Amino acid sequence: MLLAMLLALAAGLLLPVGAARAQRAGAEIRLSAAPLVEGPLVRVVNVLDDRELRDLMGHGFPVRIHFRAELWTLGGWFNDLRGAREWDLVVKQDALSKAYEVARVQDDQITLLGRFAELDEASAAAERPFRVPLAPPRGRRAYYNVVVDVETLSLSDLDEVERWLRGELRPAVQGRRSPGTALGRGVKVLTERLLGGATRHYEVRSETFRP
Repeated sequence: MLLAMLLALAAGLLLPVGAARAQRAGAEIRLSAAPLVEGPLVRVVNVLDDRELRDLMGHGFPVRIHFRAELWTLGGWFNDLRGAREWDLVVKQDALSKAYEVARVQDDQITLLGRFAELDEASAAAERPFRVPLAPPRGRRAYYNVVVDVETLSLSDLDEVERWLRGELRPAVQGRRSPGTALGRGVKVLTERLLGGATRHYEVRSETFRP
């Protein structure tokens, strides 16, 4: 049963990738009017419009959107990394209710952003701007760089993702898990091969500014 589902999913992934990807997908940075007090607003746009990702979520595979925002200052021969913040958004479909759940994971804290009947509603929640606590130093020319990786979680992650709303953060987010049976490891390898194309990478840099 499981093997049949994986093979069917693999067949779907053989469709032309260019036709499946949404246009204008990426990340955005909005600078604060008071940069010394507030960090920038960061969000993703249209990353969950990808047909491959939607098909995978419909088959029960959660999607993780990992953010890394960096603050750089300019000066001399090299730019200086002055700070960085990382966080995740996880979007999954509940197997029973078919509702979509969206949660943000940052600094060992889980924030549920809501449960939604439609994937478009969940996508809108995932695209809400997030204020990054990364204020620049006074008087230095600076810019922000944001890297976003969108990936489907492997089959071995599914049980752990079910536990992130129950407070078991580290196993689900950091990937620490028991080795499992030989069969489980074999299915994991097969699944990761089938899902190898379901990873997206985006990067955006803000304009240079002086607080």
